[in-house]
Amino acid sequence: MIERYTRPEMGAVWSQRRKLDTWLEVELAVVDALAAEGAVPAQDAAAIRERASFTEEEVSKREKVTDHDVAAFVDVVAASIGDPGRWVHHGLTSSDVLDTALALQIAAAGSLLVAGARAYRDALIHRAREHTDTLCVGRTHGIQAEPTTFGVKLAGFAFEAHRNVQRLERAVTTASVGALSGAVGTYAANGPQLEEAVLSRLGLAREDVSTQVVARDRHAELLQAVALAGAGLERFATEVRHLQRTEVREVEEPFRAGQKGSSAMPHKRNPITGERITGIARLLRGYAQAGLEDVALWHERDISHSSVERVALPDATILLDYAHGLSLRVVEGMTVHGDRMLENLEATHGALYSQRALLALVESGRSRDEAYRIVQENAQRAWDERTPFRDLLAVAAPGLDLDPIFDPAAFSLHAEAIVGRLDSIR
Repeated sequence: MIERYTRPEMGAVWSQRRKLDTWLEVELAVVDALAAEGAVPAQDAAAIRERASFTEEEVSKREKVTDHDVAAFVDVVAASIGDPGRWVHHGLTSSDVLDTALALQIAAAGSLLVAGARAYRDALIHRAREHTDTLCVGRTHGIQAEPTTFGVKLAGFAFEAHRNVQRLERAVTTASVGALSGAVGTYAANGPQLEEAVLSRLGLAREDVSTQVVARDRHAELLQAVALAGAGLERFATEVRHLQRTEVREVEEPFRAGQKGSSAMPHKRNPITGERITGIARLLRGYAQAGLEDVALWHERDISHSSVERVALPDATILLDYAHGLSLRVVEGMTVHGDRMLENLEATHGALYSQRALLALVESGRSRDEAYRIVQENAQRAWDERTPFRDLLAVAAPGLDLDPIFDPAAFSLHAEAIVGRLDSIR
């Protein structure tokens, strides 16, 4: 991923150095476990742990000869140790190291993703409670429907964010799985007890049947969870982008001092953060598709997944981590124009109270069809002619008690209870 969208902590998880360090961590854990079994002399195991080293440059130079990254790494590490280096990679196949080390990287990246998802969720919960009773227009099809509250709106986003926290947690756990079963997964070189000992040292779960590689449905599930989390961020970003439009201007994303919205038009304050989140979500969906393509490998294994994962897993987790940061900044720093929300409630000249008028007419004895016709005719006339719907309804249905029909408090009556459901999130 390009540096522009990479936050340092997540970028470090996927750096070349971190990858090779993780490979060494797996190799050393295997040597220690073999020594504990008595298969490797204790003094050799101690020498390996003390002397094992490499440089990225050495590994890269060796790979130009071997055309095999793990083999090149093993050659360099073994050479750094001396004679005891013969025990490095003992009984292992490349996938034992690659998949187990990848699981360690996924666990590290996943920890950052879950933390970011929680922070975003918690910020939404805070703002939802802040605006529990802030009346605003609810819209369907982009058209004003009935009033709601901004707190209720944000509570919906918060619960979605919570589901994404849970999905990410599950997916990271599912993908944080190692395997040291050897060529085609039969444990012919090192038995299952070695795998158990090594994975226990590394804090990883075991793939039940690895066939030499960890099954790629696990990684596909992670990329699906990442894409879903991105879609949730996009949904919120899209809402803010619509609400920031000049004609609406109910919410604005943060605009820093010194920030410029346009190189040509100094008055512009564009929702560029929301637009960036939207673009990132599109990329994440693409990586999810790539993950699905990786599930079907030939027989016990091939490496058609390898080139895909080298891009998809780092890029997807880096992008979601970055998008979490952007979204958190929007939630915490967005300006909510409550006064503008109230102004927009009057945009239809009261027509958005049409359902309450319909119900009141039915309850007064009119048939539903007759009541609907009266309300529709006058509500549309109010909007088209800019005439107060209340005045038109007073003429069309004399004697009807209009005060409860046009009482906006009816739409916030249950807002506290709805937003209060957020208390169930722990």
